[in-house]
Amino acid sequence: MVLALAAERGLHLIHPYDDPDVMAGQGTAGLELVEQAGGELDAVVVPVGGGGLIAGTAAAVKGRSPRTRVVGVEPAAAADATRSLAEGRRVSLPSAPVTLADGVRALTPGKRPFEVMRRLVDEIVTVTEEELLAALALVWSRTKQLVEPSAALPVAGLLAGAVRARRAGVILSGGNLDAAALAASLTPMGARPAGREAASEA
Repeated sequence: MVLALAAERGLHLIHPYDDPDVMAGQGTAGLELVEQAGGELDAVVVPVGGGGLIAGTAAAVKGRSPRTRVVGVEPAAAADATRSLAEGRRVSLPSAPVTLADGVRALTPGKRPFEVMRRLVDEIVTVTEEELLAALALVWSRTKQLVEPSAALPVAGLLAGAVRARRAGVILSGGNLDAAALAASLTPMGARPAGREAASEA
C-alpha cells in the first residue's frame, strides 16, 4: 500500500530501518556515546527491532573502538534477530509478537541491517517482559527520563545479567509512552528473577 501510494504521488519512500542513510544517521548516536565515554567501553548495548539502529551503531563503534563489543537486546517474545543470527539467515516471526516493547516488533530484520549485524554485532540477547518492566521502572525513577519500553531493553539486559560488561554504554532511544505502560511499570516487582540473579552472581 505504501509503495503504491509513493508511486502514485511521485514520492520517495524512506524506510524506517532498511535504508543505508537511515542506518548511518542512527549510527551517530554510537559515535556520540563513544566520544562522551572518555575512554574505551567494554560494551555498547542497543535495543533491536528492524536492525537499523544496531547496524549503524555497530559500524560507528567498531570504527572508533574495535575492541568494544556491540550487544543487542530484544524481547524474548520477539526474538527474530536472535534467531536470524543463530541460523545465518533472516528469520521471520509467524505473527506480530505480544510485548510491551512495541517499538521493536518487526517481524524480521531488515536486509541491509542484517548484513551489517552478521559482520559487526557481537551478540544479541533476549529479556523477559518482567525484566523489561523492572528496567523501565528503574530508568524512570532514577534518571527521570520517560523513555518508552523499547528504549529500556539495554538496561534490562544489564540488570538481568544477560549482558556482562564492567564498563558499558547504553543507547536509550524513543519516548513514545501510554498510560497503560506507565501503570504497569508501577506494579511492585523484583528486579531480577532468581535464575538470572544466580547466574549473574556466579
